[in-house]
Amino acid sequence: MTTYYRDPDVQITSAGVRINGRELRLGELLQVWHTRGRRSWGTIAGRGAVGLAILTPVVVGLLAVGIALIIDASTATTIALIGGGVLVGLGVAPLADVLLERVDRSYDRGSRVREIWARTPTGDLLLLSTPDAARFGRIYRALQRALEPATRR
Repeated sequence: MTTYYRDPDVQITSAGVRINGRELRLGELLQVWHTRGRRSWGTIAGRGAVGLAILTPVVVGLLAVGIALIIDASTATTIALIGGGVLVGLGVAPLADVLLERVDRSYDRGSRVREIWARTPTGDLLLLSTPDAARFGRIYRALQRALEPATRR
């Protein structure tokens, strides 16, 4: 028996599928397909907020440098404003790494709910519903690989 995918809720083998406590033999799955739900605007807004959090200190730093060059101030004040602007702009670099990692993880999870459906002799059956795009992809590919040998016979 070959195991194609396994986690605490899902197990896909060459013998069958176990998803959320429901067990099906591969022969019972007449057709398998997937659907996407509506986009989650909350997730997209969160990505925008993270982008704004990264850009705000950079814009403030650039404004400080611009103001320092435009106003007629003493040399010490101009140097202080330019230095402060550069420090504020560069100070965001460590924070940007953390925030960009958060954006990457949000893209991995996705902004839609994805579902795997199967047609069985008893009717259509929702096998899995998850907002995690990466997990969905792993499970769906494993299910396709498990069904592939069955269709060749």
